Amino acid sequence: MTQATSQAPAFTLYDEPGHLIRRAQQIAVSKFHEVHGRQVTPIQYAILRTLFESPGVDQVTLAQLIALDTSSTADIATRLEAKGWILREVLPRRQRRLSLTPAGEAVLQGMRSGIERMYGGMMDSLDGTEQREFVRLLRKFVHLNDQQNQADEPKTKG
Repeated sequence: MTQATSQAPAFTLYDEPGHLIRRAQQIAVSKFHEVHGRQVTPIQYAILRTLFESPGVDQVTLAQLIALDTSSTADIATRLEAKGWILREVLPRRQRRLSLTPAGEAVLQGMRSGIERMYGGMMDSLDGTEQREFVRLLRKFVHLNDQQNQADEPKTKG
């Protein structure tokens, strides 16, 4: 039995896209909590924001819109309903239609200036052109690697 020779990868950990994406996520969540405290999580914010933009959406569609599994979406929706921030109306076939309550809308509106300040602060070390390019590349990366999008696209051989 021969011993495999261990060889370090040609690049450092801090050049690996997966590591950098994880660190960027950690930084974004940390900045979110610095600005907003812990009353609302980033995922709860995404739900509130999506319900503001798409009132009355069903819970399964909401999960798809925010790229979260349906059971996690249901758990978070239950917690938001308990806080009085959303309403969950039971529809036929056990679906649930979701909408913001006035209290939920007030929470979301109260976060507005903080969101703008938070993202401005995260991006202000980049100039305007770099900011637009960074967001463009993030969107492209997510679109090209999103399993949900891939499931919707026709498969081609080649």
